[in-house]
Amino acid sequence: MNLTQSQIEAARAQVPLAFQAPLPVRIRRYALWTFLIGLFCWCLYDFDMSPLRIWEGLGRFGRVLSFMFPPHVWDNWADFAEILNGLGETLAIAFLGTVLGAIFAVPLSLLGAKNIIKKSILRLTVRRGFDVIRAFETLILALIFIRAFGLGPLPGILAIAVSEIGTFAKLFSEAIENTSEKPVEGVKASGGSRLQQIRFAVAPQVNPVILSILLYNFESNVRSGTILGIVGAGGIGFLLSDRIAAYKWDEAWSIIFLIIVMVYIIDWLSGLIRSKVIGKWDGAK
Repeated sequence: MNLTQSQIEAARAQVPLAFQAPLPVRIRRYALWTFLIGLFCWCLYDFDMSPLRIWEGLGRFGRVLSFMFPPHVWDNWADFAEILNGLGETLAIAFLGTVLGAIFAVPLSLLGAKNIIKKSILRLTVRRGFDVIRAFETLILALIFIRAFGLGPLPGILAIAVSEIGTFAKLFSEAIENTSEKPVEGVKASGGSRLQQIRFAVAPQVNPVILSILLYNFESNVRSGTILGIVGAGGIGFLLSDRIAAYKWDEAWSIIFLIIVMVYIIDWLSGLIRSKVIGKWDGAK
């Protein structure tokens, strides 16, 4: 029996309680919202986020912005070449860290996928290892590696690589678990080994996803590489930190602008690669 909207409204007017959630459910909802709102307000108070402090901070921020304009324009090649070298170093750090992380993550992701490894103890142990690796922030890893290997790009590369091993392995294993078993059964029925099943049935399904993850994380690692440079892991971040420490705000803004341009170009190229390469995989299905 289909009821019209007018009939539903009439029934709602006659027995409004029948259209409401049960009382215990409503009490739990009100209690949850009260707790969340109270926690939010308490955090604002505890962190001294008062309107007066925010207003004063905005005033000081405006003065800093005024020092950034007009932006600095380098009038000699030697100074500008130093900035370009820093940008290239940051790009190289992000690229090498992403590639190294992916190289180690691919075999680990196979060990963490339940449709590849049937033994739950081994799989769960590997999965918990992913969680342990991802628990360390890239910046913390960079500080540790700086103490071990000294200043320069190497600590930044290792920090990104180690951090990405945990991230990539988790994402890759989840992509592998979401593949269809029908191609695997086809390769298996034709006499293919377990390795051939992975190579010819699983890999073609996950390759577009893996490529998309790699491209996105590479873009993210370019931004992370800038932050790592501030703590001494090389790249443009070190030059940016040096300009800020020297109160050369106009040069700092020019460097920030170049970083934005670099990230935009990388994003554009990544989108182009996705459309070209992943589009071919989609067309082959």
